[in-house]
Amino acid sequence: MFRRLREDVRAMRKRDPAAKGWLEVLCCYPGLHAVWAHRLAHRCWNGGGAGRPFARLCSHIVRLLTGVEIHPAAEIGRRVTIDHGMGVVIGETAEIGDDVHMYHGVTLGGDTNEPIKRHPTVEDGVQIGANATLLGDITIGERAAVGAGSVVTRDVESGVTVAGSPAERVD
Repeated sequence: MFRRLREDVRAMRKRDPAAKGWLEVLCCYPGLHAVWAHRLAHRCWNGGGAGRPFARLCSHIVRLLTGVEIHPAAEIGRRVTIDHGMGVVIGETAEIGDDVHMYHGVTLGGDTNEPIKRHPTVEDGVQIGANATLLGDITIGERAAVGAGSVVTRDVESGVTVAGSPAERVD
């Protein structure tokens, strides 16, 4: 457990030039606090039964404290960092790979009310700019980048940068 915490703190220090030290990141980065709390909520959610209401309550309290809402069923990889955090929403069937970095206001939202895979899959090494909205069962390929304020409703190939509304490839 402590190894994962150290790994997360190192990842944030590497990605955020404003992070001056490990203690500051450990105590003052609500995006990391939300990810850490999600790990507990996710474990409770996967346990089923009475754990599910507790998981939802935990995610609700974390949203109130951090401004980051992560459904406890969402799958989140290692070294995922959320810079500034406020307004981030990650839906129930979202899947986020390792080494993903996102900024405030990002939404990984659904595009249907059907009980199916309806939220984005974000593969390893993706960067998502502030206030970007990714909707539906789409895949953002490895090492892709999504520009700030973009609205993405279609798959993004690995290594590609997209921007705009609707998002289009930029080179």
